[in-house]
Amino acid sequence: MNLRNVAIIAHVDHGKTTLVDGLLKQSKTFRENEAAFNQTLILDSFDQERERGITILAKNTAVKFGDAKINIIDTPGHADFGGEVERTLNMADGAILVIDAQEGPMPQTRFVLKKALELGLKAIVVINKIDKPNARVAEVIELTHDIFLDLATDAEQLDFPIYYAVAREGKAWRQMPEDAGGHADLTPVFQAILEHVPAPSVGDSSQPFQMLVTSLEADSYQGKHIIGRIRRGTVAPGATITLLKKDGSAEQARVDKVYVSQGLKRLEIDQAHAGDIVSLTGVRNAGIGETVCDSSSPEALPTIEIEEPTLKMAVAANTSPFAGQEGQFITSRQLLERIRRELETNVSLRMEMGEGGEFILSGRGELHLSVFIESLRREGYELEVGKPQVITKEINGIKHEPVEELTVDVATDRVGAITGEVGRRRGVLFSQEENADGTTRLIFEITTRGLMGLRNQLLTLSRGTAVMSSIFVRYQPMGPPLARMRNGALIASESGKAVAFGLNNAQQRGAIFISPQTQVYAGMIVGLNSREEDLEVNVTKEKKLTNMRAAGADDAIMLTPPVILSLEQCLDFLEDDELLEVTPESQRLRKRLLNHTDRVRAAKQKAPAVAGRK
Repeated sequence: MNLRNVAIIAHVDHGKTTLVDGLLKQSKTFRENEAAFNQTLILDSFDQERERGITILAKNTAVKFGDAKINIIDTPGHADFGGEVERTLNMADGAILVIDAQEGPMPQTRFVLKKALELGLKAIVVINKIDKPNARVAEVIELTHDIFLDLATDAEQLDFPIYYAVAREGKAWRQMPEDAGGHADLTPVFQAILEHVPAPSVGDSSQPFQMLVTSLEADSYQGKHIIGRIRRGTVAPGATITLLKKDGSAEQARVDKVYVSQGLKRLEIDQAHAGDIVSLTGVRNAGIGETVCDSSSPEALPTIEIEEPTLKMAVAANTSPFAGQEGQFITSRQLLERIRRELETNVSLRMEMGEGGEFILSGRGELHLSVFIESLRREGYELEVGKPQVITKEINGIKHEPVEELTVDVATDRVGAITGEVGRRRGVLFSQEENADGTTRLIFEITTRGLMGLRNQLLTLSRGTAVMSSIFVRYQPMGPPLARMRNGALIASESGKAVAFGLNNAQQRGAIFISPQTQVYAGMIVGLNSREEDLEVNVTKEKKLTNMRAAGADDAIMLTPPVILSLEQCLDFLEDDELLEVTPESQRLRKRLLNHTDRVRAAKQKAPAVAGRK
C-alpha cells in the first residue's frame, strides 16, 4: 500500500490544526453536506481545546490523496503538553513544521523540531500566514535555517523543502506567490508529503507482529483502545498476543477488533500490516510505552522517553464548610481513582501520596495541571488545591531549580514596564529586537519560580497586549527566595450571605472578588487588600435600621464590579497558607486554617524568635 505517516508540529497558534482542517476538507474526506465540512479546528474536539484555542491532546486522522493513504498526527503546540508530542512522534516518518510568517520560530518551534530530528524524521517547512500585513518571510526563513543548523543530527537534515501557505483559506504554494489572494489549494502540501516523507521503514509483514503502545482511549462499550504503529508483522481480530509490561512482566491477551482511522471515524478492518497506525481492543492492561507482540517472538521495543515534570501541586478532597453541596464525587477514594485513570493516558503527569490525604500531582507547567483540574471540575468532582511548587533536584549535594527561556512580544512603549517586572523576579534579558509592526521581542532567562503568576501581571502592565511563551532549558543552583509578589488577602470574618453594605465597607480596603448574595464562610478569601498584610472583613454585615433619618443616609450604595479570577489566576494568587476550593459550580479561595485564632497561633510559630527583648 502507498502509505505515509506524517506529524504536524509547530509553536502554539501557528496554524497546525487549521492546516489539518484544510487537508481533511480538500481530500474529500467529508461530503459537503456533512457538519464537519463547515467546521473549523475539526480535530480540537475536547471542550477546553475549543474554549482555550489550543490543541491539548495529540490526535491522528487519515486522508486519501490519489492512490496514497496519509496518516496525519496533529500535535499540541504549547510547551506544557510536550509529552503529547514526545509520545506520538515515533508513529511518524516525517514532520510538517508550521511557522508563522510574522512571529517566526518561537521556543516551542525549537523544542518540537529537536524531537523530530532526534527521531530522524524528514522535515518539511511550511511558512504559514504569509498574507499578514507584517509578514517577514525572508527573515523567518533565515531564522529557520539557523535553528536547523543548531539542531540537525546529520548533514542531510539541513536540506529541507520550504512551502508557503495561508492555511485559514486552504492555500499553499511551492514558491512565494506575488499575490496570496489568488486561486490556490493545498495540493502542493499533499505532493510534498508524497515526495519528501518516506514510506514506513518497518519490518516485513511476514515477520512476527510487534507494536509500541503510543496512546490509549477509553470506550464505554468496547473498553480500552490501544493505539500505535505496527513495527513489523500483521495483526487481525482474534489474534493471541503477548503484552510486555514496563516492569518486565508479560501477560497473554486476545485482540478483539482492529481499527484504522478514516477522517474522524474509526474503520474496522480484517487485517493491518506493518506501517499502519491502528487501534486495537481487547488488551485491557496495556499502558503507554509498553509493547504488544506475537507470542512466538516476545521482544520489547524501546520505551518512550518523556522529559521530567517541573511543577507540582497538592490536591485533596474538599474540606470546606460547603463540602459536598455542589459536586457528585466528593471523597478521597473517588478522587484517587480518577487521578489513576488520568495517569494511564497523560504520560507527563506524575502522582505521589502526600500527608493528610493529599495527592501530589507533578506536571510540565501551570497550564498542564490546570487543564486537568478543570476537567475534574466539569466531571463533577469537588477538591481543594494548594499553591503550585517548583520541583527541585539534588545535584552533587546542591539543590537545583528549573530555568526557562521566556519570550515576550509587547508594544514597544511598554518594554520598560515589562523588563522591570521580569527583573524584579530575577529574570535576565538576553536579547531585544524591534519588529516592523511597532512591537518588540524580548528574550529572558528566568527561573520557573519567577514565572509563576507572571502572565497575568504582564497582561496588566501591557494593557492586555503582551504575548508570552516559555520553555524549559536547564537546571541551575537554587537562588535566594523571591519577594512576595502580591498584597494581603481580604478574609471573611463571618459566615453567611454577602450583602451590599458589607461589601461597600470591604471595597474601601481593596479589590473585591465576590458579588452581593454570594454565600461565604469564615476564612474564605473575598478580595485583595491594598496593603501587604491580611485583613478580616465582615461582608455579611447589614445596615442597622433606625427610626432616625439623615440627609443622604439612604443614598444607593455604589459597588465596584467584582474581579472575577480564572482558574489559572486563582492558582497564581495562592500563597503557602491558602487553598483553592474547586467544585462544579464554584471556585473559592480560602485560608488553610479557617479559624482566626488558629491562624494567629500558626503565624507566631512560623515567625522567627525575636532576640534581645527588652
